[in-house]
Amino acid sequence: MNLAILTDKMPIFARISRLMLIGMALWHLYVAFAGPPNPYIMRGVHVALALVLIYWTTDRRGLRTDTPGWIDVILGAVAMGAALYPSFNLDYITQRFLYVDPLLPIDIVVGITLVVLLLEATRRMLGPMLPLTAIAFMAYGLMFTSTLPSVILEQLFMTPEGIFGIPIAVSATYMVLFILFGSLVEKMGVGQLFMDFAVALTGRQAGGPAKVACVTSGLFGSVSGSAVANVMTTGTFSIPLMKRMGFKPAFAGAVEAVASTGGQIMPPVMGAAAFVMAEYLGVGYLTVAKYALAPAILFYVALFAAVHFEAKRKGIGSVPKEDQIPIKEVLMERGHLFIPLIVIVGVLIMGYSAPYAALCGIISVVPVAAMRKTTRHYVTVENILDALENGARNVLSIAAACACAGIVVGVIDITGLGLTFSNFVIEAAQDRLVIALILSMVAGIILGMGMPTTPAYIVQVALLVPALVKLGVQVEAAHLFVFYFAILSAITPPVAMAVYAANTLSHAKIVEASWAAVKLGATGFIVPFMFVYEPAILMQGDWVHIAIVITQATIGVILLAAALQRYFFGRMDLITSAVLFAASLCLIYPDYRITLVGLAIAGGVLALQKVRHRDTVAPTPANN
Repeated sequence: MNLAILTDKMPIFARISRLMLIGMALWHLYVAFAGPPNPYIMRGVHVALALVLIYWTTDRRGLRTDTPGWIDVILGAVAMGAALYPSFNLDYITQRFLYVDPLLPIDIVVGITLVVLLLEATRRMLGPMLPLTAIAFMAYGLMFTSTLPSVILEQLFMTPEGIFGIPIAVSATYMVLFILFGSLVEKMGVGQLFMDFAVALTGRQAGGPAKVACVTSGLFGSVSGSAVANVMTTGTFSIPLMKRMGFKPAFAGAVEAVASTGGQIMPPVMGAAAFVMAEYLGVGYLTVAKYALAPAILFYVALFAAVHFEAKRKGIGSVPKEDQIPIKEVLMERGHLFIPLIVIVGVLIMGYSAPYAALCGIISVVPVAAMRKTTRHYVTVENILDALENGARNVLSIAAACACAGIVVGVIDITGLGLTFSNFVIEAAQDRLVIALILSMVAGIILGMGMPTTPAYIVQVALLVPALVKLGVQVEAAHLFVFYFAILSAITPPVAMAVYAANTLSHAKIVEASWAAVKLGATGFIVPFMFVYEPAILMQGDWVHIAIVITQATIGVILLAAALQRYFFGRMDLITSAVLFAASLCLIYPDYRITLVGLAIAGGVLALQKVRHRDTVAPTPANN
């Protein structure tokens, strides 16, 4: 970024937009330090800045531009004014009787204008899926319920239950700070640290390149919170390396897609939707991270095992010797860059709020990078301003998604659709929890197709969580259940966005890559059912029971990976794989009697295979 931002030859609106992006970042940092203003003002300013910057930095095709047309300039200014309308008329908004006092003509005009411009801004940033979903819900409210149009507009525009509801509140307070933190640490060289650390940790093992992708993407994904962005960042290194070492293009892309997707469920930072979950549950963010820890570990253990078994089956070795790095060297040169992450976790453990923890982490980044000569060159004014600008730019899509999801939630609340849908799920399931869970899984994947995790999760909370809770599922488990499938929609055909992103780098056949991703991520589809039936996986209960259940589940997911990859001590035929698959499910199911049966079957299968393959020489990396 050129420091002469006001005097260079850039187009005028490019300079203005850059200043506004940096100003947006600084304003949110100031608010985090000094304390938030009135919620309407906080949320209104956040939406206003996001909308005007979307129109001034993207064209009608959703492509980034430095020279917006005059129509876009005007639309951005109008959108900003419409979003700030409640803030400028705060007394009027707060003192009127909701759904009783009639809307003024200007309320109607400004409200409709904001809804329309928000839908268009969201389309530019995220594509048509989320805006079409919002339009479908509004159409349902207008055409199939007795709710008056004025009441729907009032709900969406003049209450804290629509556009300015909980999703945008979380975006303005939690998400923006963690996104700025992620952007800043990336500029200070943390991305290279994650890559080098993963190579040092796993590069010498069988299938090292794919294991490097698992570790790197898990670490980076926890900070970035976006599966697609994660794929495009870490996949540029990992996918070509995996292909070069002998993994098929489809498998290489699938490993990166699945590992990047799982980053959103991996503490300490997780994805942006985790902050929304904390708000909905009324608990601290650290509590949500505690719930998510064991399921996330099971997810990555299974992925790591699948990669290992595939590498052994194909005879694929370690990372080339010239690319291997001693872990001591990595920690000595860049290990101090872990400190900001440790600061965030430490502040959360001390009981402070997530925004305060993020602020402390942000404040620590630059001094930590300046500690060592190996990273001191990153500490420049250009880099810091670039990080603020890029962070704010990344916030735009999140803000648009949360505001647009607020439309969906507002319609669901005012029309009673959530209750109607819950009753439908309960009736269709005939009070059988497992059927309700399967229906919720399918609905969650469909609702999440082509949508970012955060709005997909928000919609599912409104539609699916009440039904699960009515059927006896713990509230925490119900939220995490739909959260998982909002995330896994990124690797589930036919609209598997993370797989599509990986395919741009792997150049595999999309059907083959999608099937490989589903196989690798199979544990992710099973783990939610596990913690619904066994709360110990969410770290609830006594520690002895928790340890036993997690150990049992860990063995189960490793055997599941072996069955799906058809390899353990050696190659397995289809029948042996099917028997081991059944045994793994017995181990995963939370009943000690079924667990014992699974252990007996698995022990017999593996003993037989060990005998059968004890004299087998591992295959060469040829064309297996």
